[in-house]
Amino acid sequence: MLPWDKARVAEALELDCKLDADTAHKIAKSVEERVFASGLTRISTTLIRELVDMGHIVSFCTAGYRCGRTGKKIMDALSSGQEGCFCKLNAVLTFQEWLEDFATGDTKEKGSKIIDKEMEEIRARVPADFSKAQLEHLEKGLLRIRAGERDLYF
Repeated sequence: MLPWDKARVAEALELDCKLDADTAHKIAKSVEERVFASGLTRISTTLIRELVDMGHIVSFCTAGYRCGRTGKKIMDALSSGQEGCFCKLNAVLTFQEWLEDFATGDTKEKGSKIIDKEMEEIRARVPADFSKAQLEHLEKGLLRIRAGERDLYF
């Protein structure tokens, strides 16, 4: 299981629901309060399967931390829309990795369809939001993950 991270919830709300950063963070804070009130501090495979069943991609991205995109840097990048593009690409890569390593049967099949849907959305947003080079890097990254490589990110 992964430790709880409300920043991931906020990022998903901004990307998937096109919410502004302030609204997304308020919602994420509310979700966090409810999660902690329930005693949960980690995300279970069962919860991930439920999110997949609802058609949601789950991001396990930690690239921001690794690349120094934290604090004010991440907030500036998110508010400009710059980081959001990286988040979507990293969500696809990390979700594919999770599917390869942990998903079985129906969850893996549904998860693969979510990856396909996300890839269609990304392709449709080239060149407005994503460069052709980013798309190619993402497509190669997915192939590398399916071949067994891990820990790829933008």
